[in-house]
Amino acid sequence: MAAAGTIPLETPLNGLLATPTARLPYQHDVLLRSFVLQRPQGNLVIYNSPGVSASAAAIGALGPPARLLLNHGHEAMYGQPELDVPVWAPEADRPEISAALEVAGTFDGRGWIDDDLEVIPTPGHTPGTTSFLWDDGTHRFLFTGDFVWIEHGEWRAVVLDPAARQDYLDSLALVRELDFDVLVPWGATEDGPSFGLVADATERHARIDAIIERVAAGGDR
Repeated sequence: MAAAGTIPLETPLNGLLATPTARLPYQHDVLLRSFVLQRPQGNLVIYNSPGVSASAAAIGALGPPARLLLNHGHEAMYGQPELDVPVWAPEADRPEISAALEVAGTFDGRGWIDDDLEVIPTPGHTPGTTSFLWDDGTHRFLFTGDFVWIEHGEWRAVVLDPAARQDYLDSLALVRELDFDVLVPWGATEDGPSFGLVADATERHARIDAIIERVAAGGDR
C-alpha cells in the first residue's frame, strides 16, 4: 500500500485527474474526491477531501497548484490539507470554512479565473455554493459540489433548508442553460459513475428539469 501522501492520481476521464475516494462520514455509500485541473496558467484543485492529502506528492509533482477552490462550506469538515496551496472559498460560506481552513481569498459573484474557468454562484445547498465551469479545449466540465450530485446514476439535488428552495430553483434554472458536457460533482454513490457525460443540450435539459420538478414539488433531492 502506498504511504500517505504518495497515492497516485487517477484519470476517470481523459483530461480529468482525480484523487482517491473517501467515504462521506454520514452516508457511507457516497464516495468523495477532489480533482486536479492541469492548466498552462497554473494548476487548480477543486474540492477539499482527504484525497488531497493522500495524493499530495502526485499533485505537487505536476507543479505547485495555484489554488484550491471550494464549492461550499461542508468541505471544511476535512480541515487543512497536507498540501501547500492557497484556499479560495465562497464569501457567503467563509465563516464556516475559516473555522477549519486558512482562507487566502474568496469569490462573491460570477466571474472568471483566467480565460478558461468560470466561477458561477449557485446558492441553495448552502448560501455560498459556487459551481465552476472549466473548458480544457476538449470538454466543458461543470463542477457542482453537492448542489447537483449523482445518486445511483441519477442527478440529484440536496435541499437542506426549505427556506432556500427558491434560491435552489433559480440556480437550477441557471445551470440548465450552461453549455457543459461533463458533470463533475463532489460525491456520488459507489454503485454508479462518479461523473455524468452529457450527449447534448436535450439530455442536459431533461436531467436538470427532472431535478427542478422534484424540488418544486417540495422534495429534497
